[in-house]
Amino acid sequence: MATTVRISPSILAADFLHLGAELKSVSNADFIHYDVMDGDFVPNISFGPGILRTVKRGTDLPVDVHMMVSNPDEVFRDYLDAGADILTFHLETAKHAHRMVDEIHKQGRRAAVAINPGTAVSALDAIIDYLDMVLIMSVNPGFSGQRFIEHTYTQLNKLSALCQSHSVRPLVEIDGGVSAANAAQVVAAGADVLVGGSAVFDSEDHAKAVDDMRQAGIRGLEMRGQ
Repeated sequence: MATTVRISPSILAADFLHLGAELKSVSNADFIHYDVMDGDFVPNISFGPGILRTVKRGTDLPVDVHMMVSNPDEVFRDYLDAGADILTFHLETAKHAHRMVDEIHKQGRRAAVAINPGTAVSALDAIIDYLDMVLIMSVNPGFSGQRFIEHTYTQLNKLSALCQSHSVRPLVEIDGGVSAANAAQVVAAGADVLVGGSAVFDSEDHAKAVDDMRQAGIRGLEMRGQ
């Protein structure tokens, strides 16, 4: 069982006019969440590998690259080359998921798979044994600031059962609509890593927002044992 809660601020919500300062303002976090959007799989366009290299120069934190793209098999190596520490691709668009996971591991990085709110957790059955992390989307991907989908708790319960049946314990990450207000409940349901976008970067004190989310998550850990 996890003994800590990890916070991963999403720079999709950061002020890119002051990216260096924004990265420094969340240096108390555990990861930096880096969203890649292609305007096809999701209705928005964000960052490529070039900006990732800049982010890597601006932080000592591991960078979790979340590829929301239609062709992950074709582009994932670009993000490994640019310095991704964790590479997350969507199961919905992967042609050869096992092959990608194997290559990510050969590069000494951590491999993760994401699923959208409408994707059944059972779709992970064939890949769960090989993953370092699973990302459960708690909003439909594409934009920051969306409201948390309550069905996520059902997804978390099903993922916990799937992991138990396989005797594996990947990290479980939740992305979308997470804040200090619901972090305890999300962690109590099984999450280990909380992505915070607007909840962190729209606050007056980014570091405090990270700490508040983590402390709320720790309360959730305590709730798991009750």
